[in-house]
Amino acid sequence: MSKNFKFFLGLTYLLILFLFLYFIFSGVQISRLGDFSYYKELQSDLDIFVSANTIINLFYFFVFAIIWISLLGFGSPLLIISGILFGQWLGTLISVVSISIGALVLYTIGNFFFSNLVKKVLEKKFEKYIQLFQKNEFFYFFVYRFAGGLGVPFFLQNLLPILFSMKKTNYFLASFFGFIPIFFITNTIGAGLNKYIEQAENFSIINLILTPEIYIPILMFVGLMILSFIIKKKFFDDTN
Repeated sequence: MSKNFKFFLGLTYLLILFLFLYFIFSGVQISRLGDFSYYKELQSDLDIFVSANTIINLFYFFVFAIIWISLLGFGSPLLIISGILFGQWLGTLISVVSISIGALVLYTIGNFFFSNLVKKVLEKKFEKYIQLFQKNEFFYFFVYRFAGGLGVPFFLQNLLPILFSMKKTNYFLASFFGFIPIFFITNTIGAGLNKYIEQAENFSIINLILTPEIYIPILMFVGLMILSFIIKKKFFDDTN
């Protein structure tokens, strides 16, 4: 991999990140960030804008999410945003599809250009998992995705299958179905946050937490983390 190409990839990532942040914050009134009514105005404007152009905005989100994830972007902010913009059901659908595709694009790029580097950096750290994944790559990678990656940063989760040369079809399907629980929970939190801002007159962290649309998905998230711990102990800590 030439230094010029690496520089190009890095510059492209920074440019997209800058444009995204500029688009988000260019219309933000910094002086009103402490005013809850300002967030209510933003929420109302977003609802009107999205509902008037739902298909177009779904397409924009779809394209951006693919590019963002393929350039090593974090997944969690996208899930909250998709929940806020499109609600828990539509937000879950668009985020699962787009992020699964984005992860596949990143895996394909990484496998083609950076396979030696990835193996050099990650192989020793994840050596005990490699033989396990090779036994049944779809099942174990699905479980791995379902368990939230067991604490591994999202972009590393997406590159990990390079170590055992996973088939792209298995990669996409295991990611798609494994993402659904945690993506649904996170989108539900985003949708709940949107509803709270719409209905509340004043901000209260206690009232926010006690809102059913917030505390129920949080409890679901805690349950999923407990299940992830059990899965880790059962499938990944004992590889004999």
